[in-house]
Amino acid sequence: MTRRVVITGFGCVTPLGSDAPEVWSKLTEGTSGVGPITLFDAKSLPVRIAAEVPDWDQATFDAKFPSWKAYARQTQLAIFAAVRAGTLAGLPCEAINPMRIGVSLGCGEIFPDFFQFTQSMESAMTEPEFAMEKFLESAQGNFQPSDEFAMDPGAAASAVAALFDAQGPTRNYITACVSSSMAIGEALQKIREGDADIILSGGAHSLIHPFGLTGFHRLSALSERNDNPESASRPFDRHRDGFVVGEGSAILVLEEYEHARLRNAEIFAEVSGYGTTHDAFRVTDPLPDGQAAARCIAMALQDAQLNPNDVGYINAHGSSTIVNDKVETLATKRVFGQEAYRIPISSTKSMTGHLTTACGAVEALFCVNVLRDNIIPPTINFETVDVECDLDYVPNESREKHCQHVVSNSFGFGGQNVSLVFSKA
Repeated sequence: MTRRVVITGFGCVTPLGSDAPEVWSKLTEGTSGVGPITLFDAKSLPVRIAAEVPDWDQATFDAKFPSWKAYARQTQLAIFAAVRAGTLAGLPCEAINPMRIGVSLGCGEIFPDFFQFTQSMESAMTEPEFAMEKFLESAQGNFQPSDEFAMDPGAAASAVAALFDAQGPTRNYITACVSSSMAIGEALQKIREGDADIILSGGAHSLIHPFGLTGFHRLSALSERNDNPESASRPFDRHRDGFVVGEGSAILVLEEYEHARLRNAEIFAEVSGYGTTHDAFRVTDPLPDGQAAARCIAMALQDAQLNPNDVGYINAHGSSTIVNDKVETLATKRVFGQEAYRIPISSTKSMTGHLTTACGAVEALFCVNVLRDNIIPPTINFETVDVECDLDYVPNESREKHCQHVVSNSFGFGGQNVSLVFSKA
């Protein structure tokens, strides 16, 4: 018999706040977390907006994890979310075998301090040709040896493992926008296979950095609605012009059902299905007919042993780019047929922005809230219908609906696809 996997804890840090109930309240109210960039001076850039994490209560883990300040911003976000998740789940617990606890995260690249980097570059640009010796000399003064570990995307997984004495399977996935969804799916499989009883899973990312913004802008992927940030992320709307970079973290405590029941842990939802495919097409574009994304969704439903008419809600990847939203709509129709017009679909990226490698984990948490409260969050900024995006995107206002099973989709650059199914426990 397959081991069932449930969620017994969660924590988050998002552009809508760091208290999970407050975040959910703002989400269902249709509040946007997008605004002008404050983390660095962006006034000379063509994109000057992002969804930043507002101040969060760092004192929560100052005492428990005093060395957190040595890490990059995204690792700090992951540590904070993990502390909240572990506290809710009753971890750490002396009665739990540490060798049966693991960590599975999806955290992406970390860029060096921009101004330290430019200082080192400037010192090497005083001659007609690039002076590597001067660059190295300057860089050795500007960067400390500890910076190398701080910029390791796997640092968050290591830090969380140390925090909870998790001596079981621990890893970090970097698969673009599906990273944290894949981390949850693979954690599901590890627990099912008996390799662990508990895995803290999710992800974190912060790409609000000159390198991150200029890279995505060069790909023509970002919205340039600098004068009206709150309306910039507009998934499925006819006048969408790209996504808004966000940052944050969400960590879920995945636990084998009987293990959770025996220790009287509160169960919030069940992780019931996982599917993953690859487009094998282009780095920046999905297959135009949505075939690979459709197979991914179908795999997740099959894994959960569900039919299309069992699904009550879909949290779309809905990045607000012209191509993604159109193809995701096609993929949904391929899988659900006429049922696609019945199922409410929303993109919460309209409020949080695109949290890149962390988006799947944050949206998984939102799906848990949908199952618990029977409220579907809206897709805000949906004003003009696109004939190629003609499904029910829950425009602008949340909606009450009882859902037994929900799907969360993540479709990323490079062609990666992940779908997860969550069910009422």
